[in-house]
Amino acid sequence: MRLVRGSRAHEIYGAEEVQEDFACNYGLNPLYQDRLRTEELRVSGYDEDGAVRIVELSSRPFFIATLFLPQMRSSAEKPHPLMLAYLKATARM
Repeated sequence: MRLVRGSRAHEIYGAEEVQEDFACNYGLNPLYQDRLRTEELRVSGYDEDGAVRIVELSSRPFFIATLFLPQMRSSAEKPHPLMLAYLKATARM
């Protein structure tokens, strides 16, 4: 998956490309993709076919929505970057 440079997801992962497991048949209808983009709602991750996989809201302390399950790759020994960032954000609240 390719992350948009300058996005919160890009900052959290510290990379422009990451590998995530997808086990869902849902996605963002491309016909509505442009309508959903605002200054607050930002698409920040795409798969190799250009399908949206991550969106984020800049107006919230932490709002990242994914079409994959980061918790499935997370453990106490090696927490997933998104899970760790979420926990850090909630600790600051």
